[in-house]
Amino acid sequence: MTPPPDARLLRIRGHVQGVGYRNALHREATRLGLSGWVRNRSDGSVEALAAGPAEALDHLVAWARRGPPAARVDEVGWEAAEPPADAGFHREATL
Repeated sequence: MTPPPDARLLRIRGHVQGVGYRNALHREATRLGLSGWVRNRSDGSVEALAAGPAEALDHLVAWARRGPPAARVDEVGWEAAEPPADAGFHREATL
């Protein structure tokens, strides 16, 4: 029996909107085979729920600390979360 995937809710702060951060995180999460979503938040941060193997999640968090070239990441926080109900990784509307 396969154990359920780990899941993390990430919040990324800094200059992370208007620089392609959300799309780049979507590409990276998809490349890593993770499920979940990413969205901009009205406070200027980016939020993502990602689920999958712990090693892939660690890679995503490390990537999130760098982001795409035009971004300036000041902080990446995360907490354990429930995995998303849907498979695949997608973009959600701003909250």
